[in-house]
Amino acid sequence: MIRPGASIGFFLLAACCMLVHPQRADAQKKQDATGTDWPSHGGMGSAWRYSALDQINRSNVKKLTPAWIFQTGDYQDGLQSTPIVVDGVLYLSAFDDVFALDGATGKLLWQYKYEPVPGFTPGRNFGVAVGDGNVFLGTHDAHVVALDQKTGKEVWKVAADDVYGCHCSIQAAPLVVNHKVIVGEGGPRGRITAFDTKTGRFVWRFYVVPGAGEKGVETWEGDSWKTGGSNMWQTGSFDPELNLIYWGTGDPSGAWNYQGDSKYSKLYSDSIVALDADTGKLRWYYQEIPHDVWDQDASWELLLMDRPVNGKMRKLVVQFAKAGYTFILDRETGELLGVYPYAESDNWVKGISPKGELIGRNEPAPGKTTLICPSVSGVKNWNQVAYSPRTDLVYVPVLEGCNLIALPESVNGAPTVGGTFTYTAPPGHAAAYTHLDAVDPVTGKRKWTYEYPFKIFASILTTAGDLMFVGEPDGTFRALDARTGQKLWDFQTGAGHRGSPVTYMVGGRQYIATPTGMGQVGYNNNGVWPEAANWRVGSSLVVFALPEGSK
Repeated sequence: MIRPGASIGFFLLAACCMLVHPQRADAQKKQDATGTDWPSHGGMGSAWRYSALDQINRSNVKKLTPAWIFQTGDYQDGLQSTPIVVDGVLYLSAFDDVFALDGATGKLLWQYKYEPVPGFTPGRNFGVAVGDGNVFLGTHDAHVVALDQKTGKEVWKVAADDVYGCHCSIQAAPLVVNHKVIVGEGGPRGRITAFDTKTGRFVWRFYVVPGAGEKGVETWEGDSWKTGGSNMWQTGSFDPELNLIYWGTGDPSGAWNYQGDSKYSKLYSDSIVALDADTGKLRWYYQEIPHDVWDQDASWELLLMDRPVNGKMRKLVVQFAKAGYTFILDRETGELLGVYPYAESDNWVKGISPKGELIGRNEPAPGKTTLICPSVSGVKNWNQVAYSPRTDLVYVPVLEGCNLIALPESVNGAPTVGGTFTYTAPPGHAAAYTHLDAVDPVTGKRKWTYEYPFKIFASILTTAGDLMFVGEPDGTFRALDARTGQKLWDFQTGAGHRGSPVTYMVGGRQYIATPTGMGQVGYNNNGVWPEAANWRVGSSLVVFALPEGSK
């Protein structure tokens, strides 16, 4: 169901500084739109998930038909990765396996199967990176592997950490920048590490949690920094002109430790950090949620765009955060320029001030059951938004759901750890629900809304054909008009969607590729989504194109 011009009662905390109808920066379009290839996790370093291809468009998308299908053969956790396409070859990861496929036919060119160290098994993997003649894989046992792009032969393999000592892992796709492959790791202190693309030599490392004697360690109580963590769940973004890498960081891994003392902000958890691409030095940071006790993170994708602010073109970094607020920062300085809610049911805070201060924190308390919205799944999670410079809109899947959090009693005032979490519908609603919104990234104003009864797990794709694609958990792959939200086409792929669709061109023919397969994820959640019982597993890449000779 579409609700054109729908409003969520948004407010703009930096209204004095924002233009309501900014024009896009034309100079940025070529740099940040994909073309024939899909070379990086977010499309390009700006993470727009937007393609300049328009062979498939609003007038002919109804003719779209399957061109080929590839089955990975591994159905444990579905297929959550983002395919990478370079020079007509598609590179796909499933767990710690890597496949190279002919982009036009789906023919298997080579396959690499990673063998984890003893005691570890392959785990969830969100994709590979390609650059300098190699394909790069980050593994569940904290290794980085370089494969020859043409043959799939292992070129080098390095341990990013002592996996037995730190139990670190790499799930997000790597990022290739300036002859370095950069990975984000989960584990104690959290870390972002760069290796030389040719040799695997260690280049630099940034610890999210500062160590003894480092600036920011005073924001951790006592020696808690030693075990504090901040997972890197998503891939960072890169601005080549500023030579800065932007990465979102996770909660302080004390999120389930509800001590209720928020004077310790726990830097640099729940933050956006800007790092020098050559040295890894911290240029600036912005902490969205000091002392996160809700597991809301700030580790999701970061959109880089140039937009006018107060009559002056500004370089922006924009994040539609898991907690249901959009943060707009100057990407040169880290200055907060605006913040607004994009969810309808959030109650974890009453609001956020123009200076970024959390107003009215609603924290779980020991010995009580507290309704917290959003749930620990967030308003948005792994699934990425997309931005179109043609419409100047960001396309955002928004989950409206809550948790009833019951914490154990505190003993002698000691912190409580753990608790029970029951998914539930937002107040006033019979069930959790989702709406896919087309939003002005600066003002938060909705252009249109497409409503769903269940959660959208998959990422969004948008193209110069004024199309927006999204996969649904029941197996439907759908195309909407990016300008109006009107449904134009859909196809039942046979399994639910959790990955990230991409588009590319081989031999003059445009293709749309979508990963399918829900894996073992279960989202019945006490009846919140009873449809989940029918969501199918699978693990296939389904690729579409217009029929040969059609336009």
